[in-house]
Amino acid sequence: MKKWTTRGLIFSALFAGIMIAMSYLKFILPFSAVPITLQTLAVMLAGSILGARYGTLAVLIVIGLAAVGFPVLGGRGGIAVLVGPTGGYIFSWPFTALLVGLFAQRMKQNKYTFVKLLLVNFIFGALFAYPGGVGWLAYNTGMESLSKALTAGMWPFLPGDFVKAVLCAAVVSAVWKVYPIERILGRDSGVWLDEEKATV
Repeated sequence: MKKWTTRGLIFSALFAGIMIAMSYLKFILPFSAVPITLQTLAVMLAGSILGARYGTLAVLIVIGLAAVGFPVLGGRGGIAVLVGPTGGYIFSWPFTALLVGLFAQRMKQNKYTFVKLLLVNFIFGALFAYPGGVGWLAYNTGMESLSKALTAGMWPFLPGDFVKAVLCAAVVSAVWKVYPIERILGRDSGVWLDEEKATV
């Protein structure tokens, strides 16, 4: 198993701070307990730029801080927030960061890099979070209708998620040109190690 690098740990902490800052940029919907925030964009960026291991760590740092009461989720924290209506989305973030990171650290840069990043982040960084998020929202709020749960927890957010995926793909494509993901992972550019495949 490849060792953790100091550079990767520092970047994980940095992206945890970015995620916390972006959680304050939110818009409350009058018909839903789920706000529109930029936290999902931060998760996408963490997975895409840091890879699976360090991207997941960045998200876990934020969730851990929230669990012990620090107001890192839009000014809120504590177990009550984590098991509240949005808890399903929050606990999906480590898995979305992991999946995005696994694909990102194996992605070869070429003329299709932007499109590949867009698809990976929209599918695994956004859509993947909805089954658990909507399911827990419905259970937590007592919704008996799937259509109501989807209206409150999914349909209004899809256009914004696509825009976030576009922004993430644009930012990461630019970042990779000057700071390839291999530098975060502590390996030479162009070398793909089998041991990275199963590590988080």
